[in-house]
Amino acid sequence: MQDKNDIKGEQENKKENSQEDEDKHHHDGHDGHDHKSHHAHMAEDFKRRFWISLVLTIPIIILSPMIQGFVGLKDQLAFTGDSYIHFIFATAVFVYGGFPFLKGLVNELREKQPGMMTLIALAILVAYVYSSAVVFGLEGRTFFWELATLIVVMLLGHWIEMRSIMGASKALDELAKLIPSEAHKLKDDGSTEDVPVSELKEGDKVIIKPGEKVPVDGKIVEGSTSIDESLVTGESEPVSKEEGDDVVGGSVNGDGSITVEIEKTGKDSYLSQVMDMVESAQASKSKSQNLADKAAMWLTFIAIGAGTITLVLWLTAFGREFVFALGRMVTVMVITCPHALGLAIPLVIAVSTAMSAKNGLLIRNRVPFESARNIDAIIFDKTGTLTKGSFELSEVLVLDDNMSEEEILMYAASVEARSEHPIAKAITDVSDEKKDADSFEAIKGKGAAAKVDGKNVKVVSPGYLEENNIEIDEKARDFAKKGKTITYVLIDDGVKGAISLEDPVREESKEAIEKLKKMNVKTLMITGDNEHVAKRVAEQIGIDDFFAGVLPDKKAEKIKEVQSDGYTTAMVGDGVNDAPALAQADVGIAIGAGTDVAMETADIVLVKSNPLDVVKIIAYSQATYKKMIQNLIWATGYNAVAIPLAAGALYSFGILLNPAVGALLMSLSTVIVAINAKFLKVPEIA
Repeated sequence: MQDKNDIKGEQENKKENSQEDEDKHHHDGHDGHDHKSHHAHMAEDFKRRFWISLVLTIPIIILSPMIQGFVGLKDQLAFTGDSYIHFIFATAVFVYGGFPFLKGLVNELREKQPGMMTLIALAILVAYVYSSAVVFGLEGRTFFWELATLIVVMLLGHWIEMRSIMGASKALDELAKLIPSEAHKLKDDGSTEDVPVSELKEGDKVIIKPGEKVPVDGKIVEGSTSIDESLVTGESEPVSKEEGDDVVGGSVNGDGSITVEIEKTGKDSYLSQVMDMVESAQASKSKSQNLADKAAMWLTFIAIGAGTITLVLWLTAFGREFVFALGRMVTVMVITCPHALGLAIPLVIAVSTAMSAKNGLLIRNRVPFESARNIDAIIFDKTGTLTKGSFELSEVLVLDDNMSEEEILMYAASVEARSEHPIAKAITDVSDEKKDADSFEAIKGKGAAAKVDGKNVKVVSPGYLEENNIEIDEKARDFAKKGKTITYVLIDDGVKGAISLEDPVREESKEAIEKLKKMNVKTLMITGDNEHVAKRVAEQIGIDDFFAGVLPDKKAEKIKEVQSDGYTTAMVGDGVNDAPALAQADVGIAIGAGTDVAMETADIVLVKSNPLDVVKIIAYSQATYKKMIQNLIWATGYNAVAIPLAAGALYSFGILLNPAVGALLMSLSTVIVAINAKFLKVPEIA
């Protein structure tokens, strides 16, 4: 398995070099910062060059001897020195219209990665140099009208392609649109004023009326409502919110008016973090993309070779004139441009990462995400992942006939009221009666002790009893075997009762495990809890196997064990104490991130605490890979047909493509790839 640090290092390097890649492909790359403005700028540039070159091409066509002869107006349109005027207009189109391709040639050769720009530039360069030589004395026929129409069609094709790319990538832009432009800022005197969201700062208070979008991340300080977070986190049901609850910028307020104190603005906000993460994932190259890039480079060499062979064969074997042979060579080189191949993967990546983000699946690292389609074993952390991560009272056992359940709970709650431990909170919450506790003392890792009503009361774990050799009767031992978390209540060193608590299983966990089994994925659970607790949860949700009593720093070793059996493994945890295990797994998935998406060790971050989203990840990965393969098949299969056709294989049947038609077909293939990427759909998992 590739080391995660290596992957992250590669990702940073690729992000730093993305501008160079962008120059090389001229518009295929990603700058990692502002896709929309870059693509819009490139589309506008190609549009401007297209219209100017089109106007300049009109006199080139009129002055072409071949066109004049074809329409029977050679005598009327020819004049002394017309070839030089022809040359001047052609030079203008070559320099201005051909500049993006000539610049791309230089960049690709500098990078030692010849591709689309190399082929186009070589084709127009050869045509221009040869035609110019004819103007200044070389015997032959000029190629200027073919050259000009080729450049015009290439510019038109690139303009259309850029618009298609912008359409395929616009899902990310939709995230930016979720933030409203203005907010109702609450002033010190109680009045409000509408201010641009960009002017809000931490600590400001804003009023959000029913139906309005939440402008920034913050906390409700007044009012209650329901919030629709579906466009931000993918949460389908509106979430009830009241004072003290967090709200996320971009979500939609329900039917209540609320006052929110701003906690995060700008780059610190949830949506900004999501967009940065999506852009970073889009800028990183996947394994499939690296394969496509290599294929594109080889296709460039094949195109140059095929073009040269075409030229030689038409000159020698078929004895045609140089201009005809040159036309075939240029058409081969243009129609074989690996542009569709170069865009086949990046466009699918752009769509899938943005689509995933809008559904609460944040892809940090593309290579593991691609591996997700091959996952055959998933290890879930128990607490907070398969379970809710909060304890609830299950049962109270009274071991002293002179006491009641209420008294046991009262003594336990009186002691635990001073503790911050989750178990203590669960006990405190269920007891209606509490008494003052004196001389409180925390027993490290084992519980707490205090004086209540003059009695020495201890609320302790089974480990405390073992450590101090305190015996319990058979009734208490049977109680402890039910697979729940047990706490004992000792009064004046006598065991008077036991309280069992459980961490309830999430409703979605069982459904998620069932679906994963249908997908032939082995499911395992890892927990620090004892064997009884682990077995109860595993049986309740139908998990295949479990590891119990595993400390956080030992979880990574269990991942290695599963990997050593030949499984492609995913680890699903909370991203904090599971960090080593997340890093060790082939795919590390952090669950329940909420608005904190900066999970450094996770490859994929799930915004919601929903195990079903793990099933979604596999489905998204499979759908993305399928779409990538479709695009690659189209891009390579198109060339298998295009090369012989461009070379003139059907010339004897009267079918002959000129360079401009070849350029049109090449551009059309790229548009098809862009449109196909846009139709990425993820099937529902039954």
